[in-house]
Amino acid sequence: MVEVLAAEGIILHHVKSLWRTVHHDGALDLTTRNFLPPLKRWVAASVGEGKAFFLDAPEVVDEIHSSDGLTRKFLLRLRDGQTIETVLMGYQGRHTVCVSTQAGCAMGCVFCATGQMGFVRHLRPGEIVAQVLHARRILKTIHPNKRLRNMVLMGMGEPLHNYDSVMHALASISDRRGAGIGPTKISISTVGVVPAILRLAEEQRPYCLAVSLHGSTEEERSALVPASKRWSLAMLMDACRKYGEITGKKIFFEWTLIAGKNDSPETALRLAELLTGMDAHINLIPLNPTGGFAGVESRSGHEFQRILQAAGFPCTFRQRRGIDVAAGCGMLKAEKRLRPANVSKMTLNLARNPGQTPG
Repeated sequence: MVEVLAAEGIILHHVKSLWRTVHHDGALDLTTRNFLPPLKRWVAASVGEGKAFFLDAPEVVDEIHSSDGLTRKFLLRLRDGQTIETVLMGYQGRHTVCVSTQAGCAMGCVFCATGQMGFVRHLRPGEIVAQVLHARRILKTIHPNKRLRNMVLMGMGEPLHNYDSVMHALASISDRRGAGIGPTKISISTVGVVPAILRLAEEQRPYCLAVSLHGSTEEERSALVPASKRWSLAMLMDACRKYGEITGKKIFFEWTLIAGKNDSPETALRLAELLTGMDAHINLIPLNPTGGFAGVESRSGHEFQRILQAAGFPCTFRQRRGIDVAAGCGMLKAEKRLRPANVSKMTLNLARNPGQTPG
């Protein structure tokens, strides 16, 4: 931004004003802002439809609310007509935004609504930032004195498949002069893109890493996660160990419990052995039913948790949220395609659970 405006003769003081207006205030119309004359003239000449620059401001196609008023999920339309999902979640003492990084997804996980759509395109950095700014604007209308403190990249798409755009966006989002979400409050979820995990470590990126594992053997995982055929479980675990050695950081392993697929006590024992020696926290997430797969009964899930805890691993078992409709990533977009045009909003019974993330 400094380089672009300097070429137009705009000094640094005005650039800082523009940055704050866009990234901190989340302004949608720069022409109405009370800028000093040099910047005001530049905005009038350069920003807007058909001009050199524009603000990514996705249109809200649909919005669903939890019955407790703590969760809002948005279906947003981008400039080219593609739609993505963003979720604003309220917990005691904090608010978290879950953002998408791609339209669709190329990883093809067989139990995931987004994976079943296929890949359309990567999101630009501005389209990722725009989701956070949208959530901040919504939060301000609901709770004027609350801040958006946490962010998870667990919406539509594989973040590490869109590495450069994601890192560009996170640099802006974590900037204290902008949205100001601390790097340690940002979690990147990946299905296991091995080269990018190693790149995260080598570049010493300050964000938290969450790895979607779902299988304790090559056969078990590849049946659920096609990407495992490219980056095997052995390769993934080797990359995770190297990540831990280089960064000294804990890795969060996400395990979607699927009835009859990966929820047995034997699987839990194999998982504990697989993670031996690692600084790991395991998040157990019962599946939001999709594509013929079902979530587990709570008794089975708690036994899975008990085995992992007995092996010495911190392990969080999370209750299902909003399984009646549109709870998992991509489900609102898929459901919208089938819904009559005159139905614009609905309410979900989302049980409050401070540790839950979409997915």
